[in-house]
Amino acid sequence: MNVRDSEHLIAELSISENYSLTTDVSEADLIIINTCSVREKPVAKLFSEIGVFAKNKKSNAKIGVCGCTASHLGNEIIRRAPMVDFVLGARNVSKITKVLHQKHAVEIDTNFDDSTYAFGEYRANPLKAMINISMGCDKSCTFCIVPTTRGEEISIPSHLIANEIKKAVENGAKEVMLLGQNVNSYGRRFSENSEVKNFTSLLQTISLIDGLERIRFTSPHPLHMDDDFIREFASNPKICKQIHVPLQSGSSQILKAMKRGYTKEWFLNRCALIRSLAPDATISTDIIVGFPGESDENFEDTMDVLERVRFDQMFSFIYSPRPHTPAAEYKNQINPDISSARLTKLQERHTEILDEIMQAQIDTVHQVYFDELKPNGKVAGRSDDGKLIFVEGSEELLGTIKPVKIIKTSRSLLDGVVIKDNQ
Repeated sequence: MNVRDSEHLIAELSISENYSLTTDVSEADLIIINTCSVREKPVAKLFSEIGVFAKNKKSNAKIGVCGCTASHLGNEIIRRAPMVDFVLGARNVSKITKVLHQKHAVEIDTNFDDSTYAFGEYRANPLKAMINISMGCDKSCTFCIVPTTRGEEISIPSHLIANEIKKAVENGAKEVMLLGQNVNSYGRRFSENSEVKNFTSLLQTISLIDGLERIRFTSPHPLHMDDDFIREFASNPKICKQIHVPLQSGSSQILKAMKRGYTKEWFLNRCALIRSLAPDATISTDIIVGFPGESDENFEDTMDVLERVRFDQMFSFIYSPRPHTPAAEYKNQINPDISSARLTKLQERHTEILDEIMQAQIDTVHQVYFDELKPNGKVAGRSDDGKLIFVEGSEELLGTIKPVKIIKTSRSLLDGVVIKDNQ
C-alpha cells in the first residue's frame, strides 16, 4: 500500500506540478520520505534519514514526510526536524499539491475520504498494476497502529476499481495486485454507491475484464475467509494460487489477547480447505513472537502451526510496542532475550522447511509472467503460485507468459529455462 501511495504522489506531482523523478539527491528540488509505522525501527530511522537528506540537499530543496508515521507523529515531526517543509498523513495523499506550497503544513486527518478521488496515472512497472480496493481498517488488534494512522475502513466503488484495471490493461498490464488492509472485508462501507458489495463478488467481476490474465491480492483476514471465498480462490483460473494468511500467533489464548477474532483451530481449518481445493497453492503468513504474556506453551502452538501448514513464505518479527495500542500498556511484556531466542528457533525451522519446498521444485514446470529485466542477460517473473523465477533472455520476453522448467533452486528464487514450442 505504501508503494501504491508513492505512485499516487509521483503521479500528482508529475501532472500538476511538472516534477520528474531523479535518483540523485543533490539534484532534487523535492525530497519525499514515505513512511511506515507498523514497527518501531522504521520510525526511529526516519529522523536520521531526514538529517542525511538535509545535509546533502540543495539549499532551496523541500523535504516532505508522508505516510503512517506522518499520521501518528504529525506536528512533532516539524518540532523535532524543522527542516521538514510539510507532513502528509497516509489518508491524505490526494492533498500533496496543497501542502507542497504551505510551509510547515500538516495534513493528517484520518477521517478524510479520497476513496473516489481520480489520481493521475503512474506505475513504476506498466506490466503489473497495484489497485487499491479499500483504505483504512475497522479491526481493533491490540498490537496494531494501522487503524490510528489510516482511519476507518472504506471501500472503493467497484466501477472505479474496474475502470482503473481496464486502463492498466490498456497500458500493458496483464496482472493486478488488489490492495487493502483486509481485502476480504471489502464492502463494509462506501462513500458512494457500488454495484459489488463483497470481495468474492468483486473477484468474479474483475475476472471478466478482457486482457487481464492474473489476479493477486493482499491480504485477506483469516476471520473472513469463508467457504465461498476459498472456493472462488481455488476455482477461478485468473486468480493466482498464492495466498497470504496472517497467523500472528498459533496460540488461541494469545490470539484472543490480540483480538484477532479466530482460533488456532479455525486458522488450521482454513488452510486445510485451501490445500484440499487448491493443492498447488502457496500459503504465506505473518508471525509475531514475544507478544505480552506469551508462554513457552503458547510459542510451541505457533511452532505446531508452522509444522502443520509448512508456509511457503513467512514474515516474522519480535513484538514491537506501538503508541496508541492497548498491548503497549500490558504489564506482562516478554524479556527481549526470550523473544529473540524464540524468533531464532522459528526462523531456523522455517528455513529448513523452505529448503525442502524449494529443492522439490527441480524439474517442475511453471507458467511464468515475465515483468522485469535483470543484469547479466536475465529476465525475471513470477509463477502462478508466486515464485520468483529467473531465465536467460532479453526484453522480448517482457509481458509474456511462458512455460519454464526449473533447473536450479535457492531459498528465495528459482532459475529455469523457457520451454520452446517444439520441446
